[in-house]
Amino acid sequence: MLKFARGTPLRSNVVAKAMTTRTLATTNAALKNAREPSLGQRAREVRDKTKHTVTLVPGDGVGKELSEAVKAVFAASNAPVEWEQFDLSGHVTTGDTLMKDTLESLRRNKVGLKGTLYTPVSKLGHVSFNVSMRKDLDIYGSISLIRNIPGIPSRFKDVDLAIIRENTEGEYSGLEHQSFPGVVESLKIVTRAKTERIARFAFDFALRNNRKKVTCIHKANIMKLGDGLFLETCRNVAKEYAGSGITLNDMIVDNASMQLVSRPQQFDVMVMPNLYGSILSNVGAGLVGGPGIIPGGNFGREYAVFEPGCRHVGADISGSNVANPTAMILSSVMMLRHIGLDEHANRISTAVYRTIESGKARTRDMGGNSSTSEFTDAVISAL
Repeated sequence: MLKFARGTPLRSNVVAKAMTTRTLATTNAALKNAREPSLGQRAREVRDKTKHTVTLVPGDGVGKELSEAVKAVFAASNAPVEWEQFDLSGHVTTGDTLMKDTLESLRRNKVGLKGTLYTPVSKLGHVSFNVSMRKDLDIYGSISLIRNIPGIPSRFKDVDLAIIRENTEGEYSGLEHQSFPGVVESLKIVTRAKTERIARFAFDFALRNNRKKVTCIHKANIMKLGDGLFLETCRNVAKEYAGSGITLNDMIVDNASMQLVSRPQQFDVMVMPNLYGSILSNVGAGLVGGPGIIPGGNFGREYAVFEPGCRHVGADISGSNVANPTAMILSSVMMLRHIGLDEHANRISTAVYRTIESGKARTRDMGGNSSTSEFTDAVISAL
């Protein structure tokens, strides 16, 4: 797997995943190409021209506008990606067939890009399509990349951290019942096996991206069994990486929230259960400019689905052409890196950062008044 020097735009954020057969094959190919430069160049040229089919789920709210921005940028940059689009929506309860078709597409393509699907509050019987997709495909690891972008005003400088959350259990297990009228029991599930793999995911991410510290976020002082198991397991996994130079510390989630808004520079990689990750990803976004600039992705052993790191539908601004497409575009950049199209990824990410830093086009959340389409056109001009 390729690594990039930390500090370059999104180049330090290569996906961390287990050393699968595919990864080993990639490594062996890289070694062979190092011995045969001309063959490696030809292989790269073939790869860069080969069409990659990617499942696209625009999502609800501003999702369609943001997806159109990505498609326009990819077309302008000649990125060899074909979209297999499914207009799945969380606003309806009769989307089972479309949901099955979407999952079949993801299983076939292995890679997807999606916006956030709406999940109604306090509506019994309506499952979250977002959660169902992650569980059905076992895409257990979520990454949100929280970092300053030059040209976007923020409360803090030198913020560069990754929030990694377990995606398939914890409070998001969906096991609730009413044991007596007015009494609801919600089950939080924590297992050693799934905690081990998210902990290794976090350490592998740190190792491959020149990160030096992993912080385990928990509430083991109160939830001594559930969060206690999460913390104990992270500590045991850390022993496997003792010779890597990566250190582990831990922090109670309420203290971590305060520390994050006081001195975020102290954090490098943070690993935590599902609910804490949902909350702290949004806190982190507020530190550097809002949810419109936070890219992210979800990873399993077989599948990867990329989406903005702060999962907001944006229903209040839907259709008004004012949403910031940066998070969606940078999430698609992560996707390009995942499938080995680094040159296209570098070109698009550089265009995004140049556009923002130049001030030629900034959406409202970045302190400007540009529309979604105007910002997208500026990125295309900067390619």
